[in-house]
Amino acid sequence: QDKEKLEIRKLNDPPSAETVRDMIKYARNVIEEFRRAKHYNELLEICELSLDKMGAVFEDSNVYMLHMMYQAMGVCLYVQDWEGALRYGQKIIRPYSKHYPSYSLNVASMWLKLGRLYMALENRMAGVKALKRAIAIMEVAHGKDHPYISEIKKELEDH
Repeated sequence: QDKEKLEIRKLNDPPSAETVRDMIKYARNVIEEFRRAKHYNELLEICELSLDKMGAVFEDSNVYMLHMMYQAMGVCLYVQDWEGALRYGQKIIRPYSKHYPSYSLNVASMWLKLGRLYMALENRMAGVKALKRAIAIMEVAHGKDHPYISEIKKELEDH
């Protein structure tokens, strides 16, 4: 799956190998820069600028793009920007479902976050659907009697 994980945009004029190498180097550097940043507005700005730059070469399913989108989603969650977090989560879920195994807890965790965001934004139908997808994965990964699953089912009942 390395080819899929490092997918390059399909452009009329494909980027050169050197351009791709430079963008990978940039992506690794910006990840380090993100780790050193101190303030949340600075973090979100780093994410947005790097996503714009990398997006010229990399597909959204590229692991470097996904990493930065995940970081941006986390910043949005922290500053309670639910719409922003949802936008990033919606971009992340499809590639996650492709890159990770069927019953990956990483995918379940993303469905869980999306479900809770939809519920918080009063989109109950999408929230229920996302939470049920998380439960389906977690039942296989953890077993049907796991406390996490009971907790999520209770959340569904309470909404």
